Amino acid sequence: MIDLTPDRKTLDPIEIASRDEIGALQLDRLKWSLKHAYDNVPMYRQRFDEAGVHPDDLQSLSDLSKFPFTYKSDLRDNYPFGLFAVPREQIARVHASSGTTGKPTVVGYTANDLSNWADLVARSMRASGTRPGDVVHIAYGYGLFTGGLGAHYGAERLGCTVVPISGGMTERQVTLIQDFQPTTIMVTPSYMLNILEACHKAGIDPRETSLQVGIFGAEPWTDSMRSEVEAAFDMHAVDIYGLSEIMGPGVANECVETKDGPVIWEDHFYPEIIDPVTGEVLPDGEMGELVFTTLTKEGLPMVRYRTRDLTQLLPGTARSMRRMAKITGRSDDMMILRGVNVFPSQIEEQVMATGGLAAHYQIELFKSGRMDAMRVMVEAEASAADEASRNAAARMLAKRIKDIVGVSTEIVVGDPGSVERSQGKARRVVDNRGEG
Repeated sequence: MIDLTPDRKTLDPIEIASRDEIGALQLDRLKWSLKHAYDNVPMYRQRFDEAGVHPDDLQSLSDLSKFPFTYKSDLRDNYPFGLFAVPREQIARVHASSGTTGKPTVVGYTANDLSNWADLVARSMRASGTRPGDVVHIAYGYGLFTGGLGAHYGAERLGCTVVPISGGMTERQVTLIQDFQPTTIMVTPSYMLNILEACHKAGIDPRETSLQVGIFGAEPWTDSMRSEVEAAFDMHAVDIYGLSEIMGPGVANECVETKDGPVIWEDHFYPEIIDPVTGEVLPDGEMGELVFTTLTKEGLPMVRYRTRDLTQLLPGTARSMRRMAKITGRSDDMMILRGVNVFPSQIEEQVMATGGLAAHYQIELFKSGRMDAMRVMVEAEASAADEASRNAAARMLAKRIKDIVGVSTEIVVGDPGSVERSQGKARRVVDNRGEG
């Protein structure tokens, strides 16, 4: 892999400012954001009043802990535009979740919000090693999902040539990578595995493609998957983090020179880590739930939004701003099997570490008598698809999960291609415990 470390002269000054400078900017912007929310969003005025706090009570960053949390359910309860802090006529764009489990969560952006978003995605891409003039292949989904358009406008802001292919049509993705010669691809990590598989089927050596940088987000992924993708494509794989309620992709991004966890762009988002049960703020370095307060959002300010993502805050390295450790899982994605907490990322680590298995997997939860049980569907690599190899891989994976994760698991090793493929975000867990 070539060295893609950005020239520090190209960085925004705030990226390498002192912690005192960052803290002073955060406090000034936080005062504005709390007042903006209180003055313009009825829910926030009611919540603050009920909690006995007022924006004027914020005199230091630590005072934020006095203010109430915001939850995803609040967006659903105020559907569609009840949390907007500006008149609807000033909202330049809306995005929304899929709404597969009820009403979608709707988010809105002013023209200034969209400009800040483009700036931050451009900053994220530059941190990833992408440069002005590069060709960027965007395979995130376009539409109400924030991924595609968020990446698109950031790439244009950086000065790149954009290939807006969106998700799906995997064989065509490979053809356009061959023909258009992109240096950067922006895509979910699970879908990148589909592209890798399609390269092999087409007889293309992925290491011979033009790709130098993969910017992967929208779902948790492990360092084991990073290693596999980097080795397969001879490219850098970096993590971009975001969520639509806070902005979309580009809330945080790894630096290609360190790859030690996404740097949170703290000039626009104030992070906290809390105990997910008690809500108590935890010190940096402690594992807990990530909470964000927006500092510059006009259309949809968010005060202490509980992301449900589990991580820890770490000191800055390549940038002055703090990093977040890789997401270990979500508090609402955690599976509890016979008293053991299990996250999909833990299962992925063991699949990736077991010889003879491809990286594709899916977890099924089901009832065995009165007890919850787990089945992991994986698939054999083409070179290890005979019955003896499959049985050996199944035994090894079951042992690794039992020894390291602590639960007994049924393993099903299928043919190559048998595990459900994603056209965007992977569906890692299928819960059938309510059936039958």
